[in-house]
Amino acid sequence: MAWKAIGIFDSGVGGLTVLKEVVRALPQEDTIYLGDTARVPYGTKSPETVIRYSRQIARYLMGRDIKLLVVACNTASAVALAALQQEFPIPIVGVIEPGARAAAEVTVSGKVGVIGTAATIGSSAYTKAIKRINPDIEVVTRPCPLFVPLAEEGWVDNEVARLTARIYLGELREQGVDTLVLGCTHYPILKEVIAEVMGPGVTLVDSAEQTALTVARILAEQELLRPAGEKGNHHYYVTDVPAGFIRVGNRFLGGRLGDVYQVDLEQELPEGGSDEEAH
Repeated sequence: MAWKAIGIFDSGVGGLTVLKEVVRALPQEDTIYLGDTARVPYGTKSPETVIRYSRQIARYLMGRDIKLLVVACNTASAVALAALQQEFPIPIVGVIEPGARAAAEVTVSGKVGVIGTAATIGSSAYTKAIKRINPDIEVVTRPCPLFVPLAEEGWVDNEVARLTARIYLGELREQGVDTLVLGCTHYPILKEVIAEVMGPGVTLVDSAEQTALTVARILAEQELLRPAGEKGNHHYYVTDVPAGFIRVGNRFLGGRLGDVYQVDLEQELPEGGSDEEAH
């Protein structure tokens, strides 16, 4: 079991920030990443659709023989995680719970901000998760949809990024949060600008980092870690033509993306076998 890969999926390219942290924490592990680029974004889809897509991807990755699955998409974590955990026999980790737990531990004032896409904020997933851990924490949320295209365009250190951040985050600053959860996998790319606008008194919680630490802990507890001296291999799959994913992915990973293969999940066998029909 220990020699199997870690599976990671997202609706698109954002989950590469989670992959990056997993590789940093566990350089000895193999990873298989799947970006559902043909059906991105998930945030505008119904819960039933997101659950269906997530099940399809989980089956596909199970067919690739993984030992743990990371749902590196905030929308899928909010909507589909429980269904996947019931259905599949391996550990499945979302990005919301680890970020919420870290925020609850870090806050001193008991006032936590959460930023994310409109769908993630609308789902109240982070608020509920933080309140489950500590009902006394006050959670202030703000959707920041323009951060996603800025991150993908690489506009992370210019006046447009700063102005956008100031407009989005001004209210959170005024409300006196001392902790800010980056509740979207794209947002770590903008971490420096966000930190600059929020000021030194605010701790940023990166859900990607926290998720990687959770993965490392679970694998250690279950004795599923590969030997520390090994070097992991990384495989990338997408559901649409890879060109756009490669361009943005190189930016997210710092130019280290390997070969990216296109797969057709609709053609997959229901059990998740890898017999792709020619198309």
